[in-house]
Amino acid sequence: MVKNPRCLYHSDFLSFLSQSTDSVFGMLCDGYHGDTLTTTREAWKSEIEIMKSVLSALPDQTGQIIFEYDIPRLGKRIDVVLLYRGIVFCLEFKVGESKIFEADVDQVLDYALDLKNFHKFSQEKVIVPILVATKFSDHTTSVQMSVYDDRVVNPLVTGETSLLNTIVQVFNRFPNETAVNKDWIISPYAPTPTIVEAAKTLYENHSVENITRHEADQVSTDQTISYILDVIQKSKLNREKSICFVTGVPGAGKTLVGLDVAVKQTYQGKDTPVEDEGAVYLSGNGPLVAVLTEALAKDNYQKCRERKENKKLSDSRREVGKFIQMIHRYRDNMLAKIKNPVENGVLEIDPEKAVKLAKAGYGEVEHVAIFDEAQRSWTHKRLADYLKRGGTYGNKLKVPNFPMSEAAFLIWSLDQREDWATIICLVGGGQEINTGEAGISEWIDALNEKFPHWKVYISPKLTEPEYAEGRVNELLAENKSVTYSESLHLGVSLRSYRAEKLSAFVHALLAIEPNAAELYREIKDRYPIVLTRDMKKAREWLHSKVRGTERKGILVTKESARFKPLAIHDLPSRDEKALHWLIDDKADTRSANYLEDAATEIQVQGLELDYTCLLWDADMRYDAGKWRFYRFNGQTKWVEQIPSSESKQELMKYMLNAYRVLLTRARSGMVICVPFGNANKNLSGFWEDSTRLPEFYDGTYAYLKKIGIEEI
Repeated sequence: MVKNPRCLYHSDFLSFLSQSTDSVFGMLCDGYHGDTLTTTREAWKSEIEIMKSVLSALPDQTGQIIFEYDIPRLGKRIDVVLLYRGIVFCLEFKVGESKIFEADVDQVLDYALDLKNFHKFSQEKVIVPILVATKFSDHTTSVQMSVYDDRVVNPLVTGETSLLNTIVQVFNRFPNETAVNKDWIISPYAPTPTIVEAAKTLYENHSVENITRHEADQVSTDQTISYILDVIQKSKLNREKSICFVTGVPGAGKTLVGLDVAVKQTYQGKDTPVEDEGAVYLSGNGPLVAVLTEALAKDNYQKCRERKENKKLSDSRREVGKFIQMIHRYRDNMLAKIKNPVENGVLEIDPEKAVKLAKAGYGEVEHVAIFDEAQRSWTHKRLADYLKRGGTYGNKLKVPNFPMSEAAFLIWSLDQREDWATIICLVGGGQEINTGEAGISEWIDALNEKFPHWKVYISPKLTEPEYAEGRVNELLAENKSVTYSESLHLGVSLRSYRAEKLSAFVHALLAIEPNAAELYREIKDRYPIVLTRDMKKAREWLHSKVRGTERKGILVTKESARFKPLAIHDLPSRDEKALHWLIDDKADTRSANYLEDAATEIQVQGLELDYTCLLWDADMRYDAGKWRFYRFNGQTKWVEQIPSSESKQELMKYMLNAYRVLLTRARSGMVICVPFGNANKNLSGFWEDSTRLPEFYDGTYAYLKKIGIEEI
């Protein structure tokens, strides 16, 4: 038996067979960190005895057996892995179970897919997922390769008594496989977790080093995180204020970087938070915060229950809420401390209010604030109008004549610290999607005008046109406290692990650049992008692609309006609806997997699915070499948006960015559906539906077809 940090037990077949059950069991217990549950210990004993019986009956005993092999991306372990005759067997045991459940089949298939996608020494091997419900009286009678042609066998199900026959069936089906790499157990493992998977690992283990891919020749998240932590440490030692601007392509891991910095700074390698050294992760993205908070809280609650800890779900939600917050909640806590009304345009802390709030648990702000999607911070006008009426419904704290933008107010809030502070702004280029979102120029204006003593650390990419309209160099020309660093740019998409050039392709498509066709050809084999005009075909394509617990969903822009005839319903805007859509399992009709509700850019920005359908409406149309933009009047017609004013130009930018966001949500592939529209006329010769004329869609379809996107 060879000890390895990736598993609890690893041995060749002969050594395993020569050891007693108690000896193997003892090694499993010794390797397990923490107290093992009674049910787990009993399951291990059964699994050991079953595997001894099976292996001793095999034609030869040349192979390896591994118990509890770690799958860090999923935060789980494979019960048993067999490396035998060039085949990788993944076994998931359900000891004492006589029935087969779909969730259990999905579980073992997820293990196989993780190995196929991210485990280097498994990628070219036949991988066989087997569910062993020990009391199950039947078994799968045929071994079939998946239709995906990726050498992953369709999941097999069996009971204890039929397991041997199932394994024999497999190697008879694949008799000529080359040997598995002898170092399989320590194979390079380069996963790309979803943000929810990564957040769970972070929250529980305070590290993501073992679940993120490492590319030696490319900027990694590790490098960026290290640079930011160094800036924080320097600010602390020098008692100064600093701000970092981190840029990244869509899906590059900006949110992951933010969460990791928040956790590392808060815990600093300890089991409990370091007092008065903490960090808070802030976002204006309500659905993202809701999804992360609920996913982390439920995961933490479930793990506490497994450890027999007495903990309520509400307690877990409250704990997570200290670590992840809506920017608006954070802002409102700070607003409650200021003198109101504001005099002479100057914000001041009211000492009495501050003391009162401190006693209630709302003391000084954190030393470190991470603001995700900083380009979406509110303009001065939007924030002032909002606070003038006391919030959305006029029932919150009213602050008339508020003098700052959201960016300036956040800087001001941390500037109140007498010692040191750091703000990390995570910036997505071209992803402002709402009226009143300031973009990055508002941050730089605030630094120049009100906070010149702050040190500025900035990604060189911030000078490019998609950030602050390319005006960053101009805006920072007189600022003497600026440091540029390539470490603050994340240039590789982690979301679409099969196609790191996806963001470049999407940029070229939307910018109508001639290299869009070439970029498509480069990615289409590993990352399928297909085109259709039929939603039935789009749904069928999605159903055919998704395996295990992979997620699929339909996406539309918030300006889309005429999809009811296609039986597509817009997901209600409330955060809890997005929460169900994004994290509930496929048995829940509220989940994205049912392909009934479509989410918008507002609900999915910063999040991802495995496969998506982008349903393209008449709000953005390709016509004669350019995009034309339309808004539906709510009743009878689309109204073209003409760039006749700054606000109109801004709206058109947001509409284009909405498609940029939606085209970069899929991890594994997408179908774009541009509907036919309605070409029918009534008996009088008039259009049956003048809001869905074919000409509204044909130009866009022809453009995507011209790029070369394959039609299904």
